[in-house]
Amino acid sequence: MEEEAAEATRSAEATSGAEPTRGGGDDQSSDGDDQSRAARQRRRRRGDRLSATTTTTTTASPSPSPSVSLSRLCFSVPILPMVEAQSWTTRRGSNPRLDSSAADQVLDIPATPTDGVRNNSHIGSILSPNILTAVIVLSWYFSNIGVLLLNKYLLSIYGYKYPIFLTMLHMLSCAVYSFAAINWLEIVPFQQILSRRQFFKIFALSAIFCFSVVSGNISLRYLPVSFNQAIGSTTPFFTAIFAFLITFKKESPQVYLALVPVVFGIVLASNSEPLFHLFGFLVCIGSTSGRALKSVVQGLLLTSEAEKLHSMNLLLYMAPMAALILLPFTLYIEGNVLAITIEKSRNDSFIVFLLIGNATVAYLVNLTNFLVTKHTSALTLQVLGNAKAAVAAVVSILIFRNPVTVMGMTGFGVTMMGVVLYSEAKKRSKAMAH
Repeated sequence: MEEEAAEATRSAEATSGAEPTRGGGDDQSSDGDDQSRAARQRRRRRGDRLSATTTTTTTASPSPSPSVSLSRLCFSVPILPMVEAQSWTTRRGSNPRLDSSAADQVLDIPATPTDGVRNNSHIGSILSPNILTAVIVLSWYFSNIGVLLLNKYLLSIYGYKYPIFLTMLHMLSCAVYSFAAINWLEIVPFQQILSRRQFFKIFALSAIFCFSVVSGNISLRYLPVSFNQAIGSTTPFFTAIFAFLITFKKESPQVYLALVPVVFGIVLASNSEPLFHLFGFLVCIGSTSGRALKSVVQGLLLTSEAEKLHSMNLLLYMAPMAALILLPFTLYIEGNVLAITIEKSRNDSFIVFLLIGNATVAYLVNLTNFLVTKHTSALTLQVLGNAKAAVAAVVSILIFRNPVTVMGMTGFGVTMMGVVLYSEAKKRSKAMAH
């Protein structure tokens, strides 16, 4: 390329030297032509150099173009080496875009929790269902029999003769424990009172509930636990009577026939009870009829789906209402019982533990009722209730050593047999109705 350019230059010089006789104007024109030709030759040489550079670069690396080569001269851009695509091993919940090693990409997903853990029942994950049910049933027996024995000990043996105040403590305890169990432990969903009408219905149930519990506690001052439980076993008889009088509900002839031994047995037990007390007997009958009336009225008042409350929510509302109902009665009938209790506690601190323990066990009666129904059925709770009276009677005889007679035990047994027959007749009647 350089030789061709030199040859072209020499030719131009020879040409300019061959015509020396031209005038000044022609000389200027010739000089301009020479400059133009020289400029064209310089541009041609520059283009040849660029072409040679492009050809050399293309042969060395086929990727960059001349413009890319120029930009590479201006900017130093690092070219990362290509790496082999990684094979990600991921699971649900992991993010493969995270800057971590391949070993860290595998996340350990915990196993699906069991039913007990999902329901916040960690005890259920430790104990088997059968063992858990057995523990609940034993707790139910312990609380139901325990509150009877503690009430009897406080009111009759220890000498704490304030059954209304004791019942008010039970109601306050149920209110506090129910609030904690529903709002903090969340054992059941919280339900609100939706209307004033529903409020007054619950208030009416609270009044009946007060009458039943207070009457039962008063009867324990005068009657032994065994006889108290024998009278309490006649609840189905009063339930059938109130259901007929209030709701005009008629049972099958088999159901009414099963109630005959219930009444006959309590008559035998009453005639042969060595520690029979008329006032205590009448008050205990009132307590039993109050329980039956409450069950009938509750089914009558809280009938709509919107007004129905869970048993634990119903206790949450009934307990403080019952305490307010009992407050004026305990102040009027039992006097300044709070000051008397404080004075007793100064001389004997054991009374404080007795009252707190008694009130706590009273709440456990309601809690275990709910747990037994949840883990078994309402029918199982009814059967356990029938057996509870007999167990409580035997335990009380062993602890308090109250005298019994063969006729009294026979009457109690006849009553219990009638209760079992009544339960079976009710179950068959419901099965035939469906």
